[in-house]
Amino acid sequence: MTANSTFKLTYATMFNPPEELHASFEAALEKLRSNLGQEHAMIINGKDVFADDKFEDRNPANTDQLLGVFQKGGAKHADEALSAARKAFPMWSRMKWQDRVALVRKAADLMDQRIFQIGVAVSLEVGKNRMEALGDVAETADLLRYSCSRMEANEGFAIELGRDPLTGFESSNVSVLRPYGVWVVISPFNFPAALTGGPLGAALVAGNTVVFKPATDTPWTSRLIAECLRDAGIPDGVYNFVTGPGSTLGQAIIESPQVDGITFTGSYDVGMKIYRDFGSGRWVRPTVLELGGKNPAIVSRHANLEDAAVGIVRSAFGLQGQKCSACSRVFIEEPVYDQLVGRIVELTNKLAIGDPTDRQVYLGPVVNKGSYRDYQQFSEDLHQNSRILTGGKVLLDGQYSKGYFCTPTIAVDLPAEHKLWQQEMFVPITTIARVKNLDEAMVRANNVEYGLTAGFYGAPEETDWFFDNIQAGVTYANRPQGATTGAWPGFQPFGGWKGSGSSGKNSGGPHYVQLYMHEQIHTLVRRA
Repeated sequence: MTANSTFKLTYATMFNPPEELHASFEAALEKLRSNLGQEHAMIINGKDVFADDKFEDRNPANTDQLLGVFQKGGAKHADEALSAARKAFPMWSRMKWQDRVALVRKAADLMDQRIFQIGVAVSLEVGKNRMEALGDVAETADLLRYSCSRMEANEGFAIELGRDPLTGFESSNVSVLRPYGVWVVISPFNFPAALTGGPLGAALVAGNTVVFKPATDTPWTSRLIAECLRDAGIPDGVYNFVTGPGSTLGQAIIESPQVDGITFTGSYDVGMKIYRDFGSGRWVRPTVLELGGKNPAIVSRHANLEDAAVGIVRSAFGLQGQKCSACSRVFIEEPVYDQLVGRIVELTNKLAIGDPTDRQVYLGPVVNKGSYRDYQQFSEDLHQNSRILTGGKVLLDGQYSKGYFCTPTIAVDLPAEHKLWQQEMFVPITTIARVKNLDEAMVRANNVEYGLTAGFYGAPEETDWFFDNIQAGVTYANRPQGATTGAWPGFQPFGGWKGSGSSGKNSGGPHYVQLYMHEQIHTLVRRA
């Protein structure tokens, strides 16, 4: 955090930060608040680009507060950005991989240096509490560095293979991973730094050029990430930052034949459409998709109930439940059900709700009016079909009157066949069920189309059973830091199974950067 600090910020360590971190955040907050409402350009081929139409970025905690004005890019800007990336590709892809790594690592260093500025922007525009916001930025820098380290560990992914047993000839064979070309990154609102920077960094170190488009709720964070790339000296056209609606700008990018590959994080329906579109052209183009989750926690009668309660509450309500890894389903064995549910409710009722930049606040607002309405509709459904133990209402008075504030909600006695056991809600709601045994819990945990994250609390000898049977890409056992959330590059690479992901390889892990390259075999034969 500072030159003299030994504290390493991750989602697992963020609950006890040093005092200097808070002081630095508050200084950055004061500075940025004095300069809100500015207009921000897109960056195409190294130049600031403005569109005729604009859109506003507002604070979901106080919608009267204008954070910035951004460009409503369209098909013209999509074509310009993709053309710039195409033109820059030969130069960038032929650059020594060591030089690409050096530039991307420099960008990561700049993100670290600017962590408080970018973190404040994340908090203001997403509604993340200050620690979650700073974690988002720190994770981004580490994701870039991890991709760099994988290139180095694999020496640029050139591997000498066996030699053909030829008489009178010498034969050499080398496997080389080479970049695809122009890569697109379309990122969501909830992790505007990490889910932009992670795939962007992997694509760049692999030798691709990139066009990236953030969600319209969070353009400011991505602009700050783009400035780190620019200031690190990454050449013009290698990265291109565009803003605008998914229905116009995003669709124009996706439909362009100039795109060689895409990383998309978002809804299952949109992701599956991209997957089908990219598989129906002249040839199949690579798609790296992260499509959400309906993440369970299973609690055994042998669990440490305090660890379980703390981990479940943190994962259910961090970022207001707007994480694809949020704990939205809990299955508890009967003997400990009442005691654990009581403790979960008790901890939930202690969570502070308010302005996410305030030090004591854990829950900020949901990101926009659409999510606010979703919460109200889900809550009404639960009022009619379950028993709500806490929450189930929006907050309208006082400090909450100008924002999208919702109470963290716990529902029990929801019929097993109800759709909300299956549907990703993306709001601060979790449903809890009593189960007779762990086998019943596992069947219900796996009975969804998603398979992103999952958590378990039980005796050490039960954990192998959990790991062997759960259908999810990221799994945790006996973790009070978060039942289903808190992955970090190099520690818990992040990705999903089934309807949660397409690649089978997790971001921030040893197999991820290879997704941005395809293999070429070099066979050279000489006469002996």
